[in-house]
Amino acid sequence: MIGKAALLQAIAGKNRGLLATASDQQAIGVAIAQLEGYNPTPRPIEASHLLDGDWRLLYTTSQELLGIDRVPLVKLGQIYQCIRTAEAKIYNIAEISGLPYLDGLVSVAAHFSPASERRVDVKFERAIIGLTRLIGYQSPDRFIQDIEAGRKFAAIDFNIGNRDRQGWLDITYLDEDMRIGRGNEGSVFVLTKG
Repeated sequence: MIGKAALLQAIAGKNRGLLATASDQQAIGVAIAQLEGYNPTPRPIEASHLLDGDWRLLYTTSQELLGIDRVPLVKLGQIYQCIRTAEAKIYNIAEISGLPYLDGLVSVAAHFSPASERRVDVKFERAIIGLTRLIGYQSPDRFIQDIEAGRKFAAIDFNIGNRDRQGWLDITYLDEDMRIGRGNEGSVFVLTKG
């Protein structure tokens, strides 16, 4: 699809948005809007077979996520949003690297509920911040299995009160391997699966 190719070309080399200039952001925004106009899945919340899985972030305007890279001695690695539709759960996982033996992750687990045919309400429930070697982190899927099994980690691991962190996410484009979402704070997210 020409729209997907144009978007992928626009975000290439932008390091998930960290290297995007104001004019890059504008061009990427136009490419995103054009692709959203051709959304092949107009009711994405009902397409659990497409939504379910581990999604890797390609581009975002979220300063909260991109800000992780601005912490001294820390570099932002891969960022995943893993959706488990059967459990109505979302797991956000940001891998970080730093000094030798100080690779880590920042993760948030949330529960979601459908609000419309393309919007989910999100209630954040748990945060885990720690070193990958102490947590035993190998992959998003394995980490999520440990969380779902009730494992407590040798990390900063705490429950988030329901009223503290809530939001929503509109899924504005969804196909077999690409998803675009827009969050309640005005951020856009472009993700790929597989």
